Amino acid sequence: MEEPAPAPAPVMGPRNCLIVDDSRVIRKVARRIVAGLGYRVEEAENGQEALAKCKVAMPDLILLDWEMPVMSGLNFVTALNGATAEKRPRILFCTTRTDTLDIHRAIEAGADDYLPKPFDEAGLLAKLKRIGAA
Repeated sequence: MEEPAPAPAPVMGPRNCLIVDDSRVIRKVARRIVAGLGYRVEEAENGQEALAKCKVAMPDLILLDWEMPVMSGLNFVTALNGATAEKRPRILFCTTRTDTLDIHRAIEAGADDYLPKPFDEAGLLAKLKRIGAA
């Protein structure tokens, strides 16, 4: 007797990532890495611009700097938590702030994890896997 064929994997649309950083270089490096994972990538230079983009279309993943002009990453996460959305994106802080208190503040505000800058491809991929975004 022949075994039934396995069920096909569910068809998922492309995932979207928003990279929020005031550094063009960091956005370029992060874009290359997440695009390689199949994400469609958008960019924002600060939290206010990112919040506006999230109101139009909530991404699946947000890579977020802490220290930016106009609106910081921490203020962005707090504002995003107040916004109503059908889905909550995975949020990974990528920042030079590495004090334990800052890490706790980021997680308490709603981040899924924290990656110190400068980061490399292996480090970012490991964190994305850890939060289920790779």
